[in-house]
Amino acid sequence: MLKVGLVGVGGISGAHIPAWESMENVSLTALCDIRSERLERYPDKRLYTSFDEMLEKEELDILDICLPTFLHVDFAVRAMERGIHVLCEKPISLRLEDIRRAYDTAGRNHVCFMVAQVLRFWPEYELLKKLYESKKYGELLSGTMSRLGSYPKWSWDNWMLDPARSGMVPYDLHIHDLDFLVYAFGTPQGVQKHRAMRPNQDYVSAVYEYPGFFVTAEASWYAAPYPFGAGFRFQFEDALIAYGQGTCTIYQNDGQILDLPAAAQGDTGSINLPKSDAYAEEIRYFTDCVEAGRFPDKVKPQELSEVIKILNSL
Repeated sequence: MLKVGLVGVGGISGAHIPAWESMENVSLTALCDIRSERLERYPDKRLYTSFDEMLEKEELDILDICLPTFLHVDFAVRAMERGIHVLCEKPISLRLEDIRRAYDTAGRNHVCFMVAQVLRFWPEYELLKKLYESKKYGELLSGTMSRLGSYPKWSWDNWMLDPARSGMVPYDLHIHDLDFLVYAFGTPQGVQKHRAMRPNQDYVSAVYEYPGFFVTAEASWYAAPYPFGAGFRFQFEDALIAYGQGTCTIYQNDGQILDLPAAAQGDTGSINLPKSDAYAEEIRYFTDCVEAGRFPDKVKPQELSEVIKILNSL
């Protein structure tokens, strides 16, 4: 039985905690957050407001980091230096040099480290990658991806609206779609980008150019109370695949329409995230790697580096 601790009981922990609880071969034993009120809903766990105290008192096999972005790598390094495997929420950091620091620490201490880029485990996005690779519907011609919502009022210490700590929309939302593009299609050959930014809102639009096709991706924190939504449309030679509002459909050029079974399960917490079991899938994958003594390579450091380089140019 693997013992798991989680630090940062904020919004995204509402997706991670149920995923850990659903697994049979692990025990989520300890939670840590400097806000004691965030811990009150988990009376069956060992609770800490000090990360150092948790590391001293708990014999953890895995640490799950759900902290604000600017804290990710420092906390990951401290855990890995104690021989603890680390799953870290995205993004790994705002700084390119932190990627090497995290992965070098993992290598020196012979532990697993993975950044939780969840779209790599999202069924509809995995299907899109398979259709591209198999050429079932011919060559890919174009794509559109969106990840739109209003600016986050709920973050601790308002850290998400501080560019130095969060990176704003590029690192909070747009990173999901860009990471998937690099994972599925490789590094784009060219980027056309536009951004509209004010103190209480941020919008990014980019066109990523590949040999033979291009993908337009947009992401927002609007000042207006626009409901969160994410999805895509990809145009192949012989079909269009579209995903949005929990529904994935393939529209074939011959007129046939294929509605794919919804993969949504459960509620992922209080920040209006899409419903999905992808969080459980990424956690299960990471845990399987830990048990097998195999370094998780579904998320590669060189891909993370390419993503951060592009984000830093937006």
